[in-house]
Amino acid sequence: MQVAEIMDRDAVTVAPGTPIQDVLALMKDNELPGLPVVNEAGRCVGIVTESDLVLSEEEGDLHMPHHLDIMGGTIWLESWKHFEERLEKAMAADVDEMMTADPVTVSPETSVKEAGRIIAEQGHNRLPVVEHGRFVGLVTRLDVLEAMTRE
Repeated sequence: MQVAEIMDRDAVTVAPGTPIQDVLALMKDNELPGLPVVNEAGRCVGIVTESDLVLSEEEGDLHMPHHLDIMGGTIWLESWKHFEERLEKAMAADVDEMMTADPVTVSPETSVKEAGRIIAEQGHNRLPVVEHGRFVGLVTRLDVLEAMTRE
């Protein structure tokens, strides 16, 4: 059995510039824990999930990186890049600022067993399905489990 036989061809998606409030409303109204992010050309450029939208306790602590001031100079003990990433996520207004870019995807021809392996190994609940780079559907952990129990 292939992913094409079980995928949702009418999956709810969002565009890269979608405001976070709209993403939250779509997720709530459709009872979805995540949405593929699809650009105008139909390419899946990311995925946004509930975990992307929630700042962990560590990420919520936006303190300046630890540093030492010695003899008029500053020695940074933490990466500025990590601080900048936390700050961007905390201040995000649009989905493209918060999504996971370049998500793991499968093709319609991927076997259901292979999709299940990817879902298990990657720890994902949903995988965008792409054909020739374009988004064509979504397959979830539940879709895979149901298909495997039917076989």
